[in-house]
Amino acid sequence: MNTTTPLTPPMNYIAGEWLPCRTLDAWNLDPNTGEPIHRSVSTAPADLERALQHAQRAYDTQNWATDDFRLARAEALDRVADNIEQRLEEIARTDAITSGTAITATRTLAAFLPARIRGAAAETRGIPRVTALAAGGRDVRLHRVPWGPAAILTPWNGPSFIPAAKVASAVAAGCPVLLKPSEHAPASAQVIVECFIDAGLPEGALQLVHGAGDVGAALTGDRRVQVVSFTGGPGAGRAIARAAAEDFTVLQLELGGNNPVLVLEDADLEVTADGILTGMTNLNGQWCEGPGKVLAPHRLVQPLREALVERIARLRIGHSLDDKSDIGPISNAPHYRTLIERIEGLRGLGAEIDQPGELPGLAGFFLSPTLATGSDPDRTTAELFGPVISLHGVDSDEDALRAANAYPSGLDAYVFGTDTDRAIAIGARVMSGEVRVNGAKLADLGDDSAQSFWGTSGIGGHGPAESVRVFCGDRVVGVDSPDLPL
Repeated sequence: MNTTTPLTPPMNYIAGEWLPCRTLDAWNLDPNTGEPIHRSVSTAPADLERALQHAQRAYDTQNWATDDFRLARAEALDRVADNIEQRLEEIARTDAITSGTAITATRTLAAFLPARIRGAAAETRGIPRVTALAAGGRDVRLHRVPWGPAAILTPWNGPSFIPAAKVASAVAAGCPVLLKPSEHAPASAQVIVECFIDAGLPEGALQLVHGAGDVGAALTGDRRVQVVSFTGGPGAGRAIARAAAEDFTVLQLELGGNNPVLVLEDADLEVTADGILTGMTNLNGQWCEGPGKVLAPHRLVQPLREALVERIARLRIGHSLDDKSDIGPISNAPHYRTLIERIEGLRGLGAEIDQPGELPGLAGFFLSPTLATGSDPDRTTAELFGPVISLHGVDSDEDALRAANAYPSGLDAYVFGTDTDRAIAIGARVMSGEVRVNGAKLADLGDDSAQSFWGTSGIGGHGPAESVRVFCGDRVVGVDSPDLPL
């Protein structure tokens, strides 16, 4: 196993130049060992202003309505995909260090990236920028117009995939992008930006700035930013929404919640335990659509608990760069502390805690996948965002549905049952944008999957059909007529 840290100090990319960041008196740490890997960084206000001015100039001077514009963007995105293919192992290793996710999983995620970028290129070719409308012979045209400079703020749990996917969509639409990754994940985003820049994007199409919440607030609160796409926690999401309200900035906010799992009376115990384990260990459980609150018939609670304990005990918890590891450490010290506090909070609600995983002899942020059984489901509402689930007994399938919708996550939910018609019917009544039956994988359920973010899980939605569209607005231009009725 090669555990050499692959990270170099991050740099900003502003107005066509790679520039040093402002260094802070703090460090980003290797989650496997707790050792420093580079200083934390930020962006000076003057550099941020320069980036905003450059983005506005790029938008004001581009001719987005021509076929040449559309085809040039598509060809550039195809080159981005080629560049990423050449750096897949580097991306996987950087992600494994950044997020703590085992490298076998980060390799799988990285392998999806070229197809995702080429999908944005294909959509760019296929979306007409100007469409003639039926108007009785009059010249009336519908223009699909990029909103303007776009601030894209991305999290540490999908440190390469989320920036790459969002940037590809915004670039395809024609929005000049200001990308700010999480302060815990600067290196992964930088590799992705290098792949975009090296593909020959027009100047101003993409800029990279680093920093924490203060930099994000300065971006999202600036009137020149016309659209904000953010994936992260609900606290930051609410702050962005409040700032955006002043100028009615277009928002796409993917936040999260305590995603419910409904185990129906006829559920297969083995399928259910396997599915829940997959969901709670994917990305070390650090994904906003992961399972949280499991609602099962009383008679199945203890057998399900035992089946999960047995499966967790067999997992190999280890260094994220070790090919033999099933699960790695928690990404960063602040989130590790948050998870410990939430587990203790569940204990305080009366839950019995099982942590059967064997931890490695490393000084990093390792945590056994954890079961918390028996707390009051009505008081167990906090998002866990880690390899942790709470397990609760309910009186019936209908009670499980009522409990799931009493505090809906709005993002994802899961249903397990052998009668799939009934499971799908119950799933359709759960107030979430996506409901998976008898599984908990990461990939989209279908080629044309799309989901809205319901309730407190965010604003907007995502899916292949939505990815470019969110960065464009409609503008109809045409000849009026005295013959119209009003």
